[in-house]
Amino acid sequence: MSACPHTSVATATAESADPCCAAPLPVLGRDVTVPLVTGGEVTYAALDYAASAPALQRVWDDVAAYAPYYGSVHRGAGYLSQLSTDLFENARRTVADFLGCREGDQVVFTRSTTDSLNLLAAALPADCQVFVFETEHHASLLPWRDARVTYLDAPRTHDEAVHTLERALADREPYGPALVCVTGASNVTGELWPVRELAAAAHAHGARIVLDAAQLAPHHPVDIADLDVDWVAFSGHKLYAPFGSGVLAGRADWLQAADPYLAGGGASRKVARRADGGVDVEWHDTAARHEAGSPNVIGAYSIASACKALQEAGFDGLVERERHLIRTVREGLAAVPQVRVLSLFGDDAPRVGVISFVVDGWNSSHFAAALSAEYGIGVRDGLFCAHPLVRTLLGGASDEPGECGAPEAAPGERSLNAIRVSFGAGTPDEHVERFVRAVGELVADGARWNYRTEDGRCVPDTDAAAGSAAGAAAA
Repeated sequence: MSACPHTSVATATAESADPCCAAPLPVLGRDVTVPLVTGGEVTYAALDYAASAPALQRVWDDVAAYAPYYGSVHRGAGYLSQLSTDLFENARRTVADFLGCREGDQVVFTRSTTDSLNLLAAALPADCQVFVFETEHHASLLPWRDARVTYLDAPRTHDEAVHTLERALADREPYGPALVCVTGASNVTGELWPVRELAAAAHAHGARIVLDAAQLAPHHPVDIADLDVDWVAFSGHKLYAPFGSGVLAGRADWLQAADPYLAGGGASRKVARRADGGVDVEWHDTAARHEAGSPNVIGAYSIASACKALQEAGFDGLVERERHLIRTVREGLAAVPQVRVLSLFGDDAPRVGVISFVVDGWNSSHFAAALSAEYGIGVRDGLFCAHPLVRTLLGGASDEPGECGAPEAAPGERSLNAIRVSFGAGTPDEHVERFVRAVGELVADGARWNYRTEDGRCVPDTDAAAGSAAGAAAA
């Protein structure tokens, strides 16, 4: 509809911002200050983009401009309902353009990457075999357990990853439908995976492939046709659009042949009573088949807004700027001998802005808590919903505790979990520079406060006197 709301917010681009200082794309909350346990306040350094990225200011402005016009999607004759329906379907087309979808591909709006991959798992044809590396996020590792699934060992090079998959596909019996699930960029190490080569291997052996692009899409262009993958899944909340939607995009045939992921209004074309008292239903064969219920139009619109912002900013400039931040962090961590950065493919492997590490003599949960309480820096500690991968990288046994807040090793002993720093298009230099400085100071001088475990999290002990670095670092 011609009166569809639109914002004229001026969006900063990678070219218009100083590539060495400012964030290319302004994000909501960039000026938020948080209290320090040692006194005073500081601008919050959000360095946990791999978990959830802040909303782009443009996305928030677009959503706020649309909100007064909200109406039911595909369910109303009124002006606002028609406008909202147009907005929802235009968002679908914007996402298809962002992903380089092929003719005949479908874009299904879901709740998240996890939801997208579970939808695909529910649509697998009978006797489909699934192949997945143990290095995957749980969202990619777990949905296939009701299928015939083969878990592949962690590779240490790109070539090994391709050869491991080729051997597994060649050995499968009987020869029937097969699916490979692979991440584009690790949520633990940030390392890029050889998606194009893995797709070629899958197709050479008659298999299909789905790309978990949750960590890739916010940092690098994702083109379904160019990568030659069959499906792509990602989440809005990692793509600077945290409003409850995700995407599954790709081939339509398996989705059209499967029963709806959820049964209900919107998924059905026709429902009628039978003479015997039962109910017959005819399902849609479009994306609506798997979008039962009133759709999250704000979530879909916010994803489309983020896609446009990233395309307009230009990935070339965004990628180069992020490499600058990665160099700053990696060089800073390398200058601290007690820090060990986790990696599958080695120091020279290409990566996005996600880096995990451990610190000798430090409990990872306490280290992350000190970064927050004493420096205003938000990172993540734990196993990052990728337990097998982190266990492989740390060399721990599968039955050891170590998720966020779990009891950890004493100083000098092997850590049972890790610390992750992650960043993106909304990160200014000052945030990563403060992080590097804080790591060096904590390792050299210890924490300035005491910490304790409360409700599974390490928190400052407000009842204890400050100044006991040894107590802060001990498990």
